[in-house]
Amino acid sequence: MRTLNIFVLVVLLFSLFIQKISAQDSSYKEKVEVLEERKNKITFQEKEALKIEVEDINRRIDNNEITQEEAKTLKEAAATKRALNIEDRIAIIENEISLLERNDGKTLILIEADTISGDNVRFGISFNGKPAFSFSSKNSKHWKKREIKYDRRTYSDFVMAIGLNNTLIEGQSIEDTPYKIGGSRFFEMGWQWRTRVFKNSNFMRINYGFSFQYNGLKPKDNQYFTVVDGQSELADFEYELKKSKLRMDNLVFPMHLEFGPSRKRENENNFRYSIQNQFRIGIGGYGGFNLGTRQKLKYDRAGENVKDKLKRGYNTTNFVYGLSGYVGFDGVLLYAKYDLNPLFKNADIEQRNISLGLRFDL
Repeated sequence: MRTLNIFVLVVLLFSLFIQKISAQDSSYKEKVEVLEERKNKITFQEKEALKIEVEDINRRIDNNEITQEEAKTLKEAAATKRALNIEDRIAIIENEISLLERNDGKTLILIEADTISGDNVRFGISFNGKPAFSFSSKNSKHWKKREIKYDRRTYSDFVMAIGLNNTLIEGQSIEDTPYKIGGSRFFEMGWQWRTRVFKNSNFMRINYGFSFQYNGLKPKDNQYFTVVDGQSELADFEYELKKSKLRMDNLVFPMHLEFGPSRKRENENNFRYSIQNQFRIGIGGYGGFNLGTRQKLKYDRAGENVKDKLKRGYNTTNFVYGLSGYVGFDGVLLYAKYDLNPLFKNADIEQRNISLGLRFDL
């Protein structure tokens, strides 16, 4: 029975293969038939065009715009042009047919959108009508040649920020924080769009986009986070900790009003406002969601090196929102953010995350 099943499977696969080959062969023959039909249409088209040109020349004779000798010369030139057109266009079709026959209907052709524009080169090849290879010196996504806008009001940047992270605790100063100042850090990356507010001035811009924030807290004094009666709190760990870290991952949507001078660069085709090497200051805020919270512990237990990664809620706030701002030159900025939402839900003593570091607009 098993041998019979294998035989049936082989027969089915062979049948599908034959059908595919037949379909490819049929498609190849159809392409040739279409090209042969185009040859006939070319001759008809050029003859009709010559007939229209001759009629126009005869009309000019009747209106005494040209002489008979001039008309004869124009008709001969028109006939020669149309004959050469027929010859060249049919030669192109015949070359396409030869190419198909030589390659069994499978050919490499240049994509129509291939362009060389200024310092940007776009090149592609399609195989059987499907893209087989493409290359762009700047951005391979753009197949078509883009027109240069005279006034471009919106730009985009990749944004990355890194620095120190901690919390402000109700009734305590930052000096009394239970978290390590240097060990608690944050990292942020995302994408932003920058749009000029006024038509004839670039002094004010709106920056908006999305970012992933990773806020880390490292407790002092061999402590770790635990949840007791619905409350997140720090407790002493039973073993000597090499590492104790709580990390909150957020997806936020920042928006800032940005101020600062810029240089206007103008030519006959377009003008641009450049903020390169210019002072910038931005004030605004953000809102978003907590994607997850995890705790990482490293310690020795009975001579064994243990690494625990605990992914739990730890009663952290689901929705995050706060204030943020930056100041600096060009793409290097001093960056600060402060969560207005409490770090933990229903906490007896509220904590709010605060960060300070450097931001890079790349």
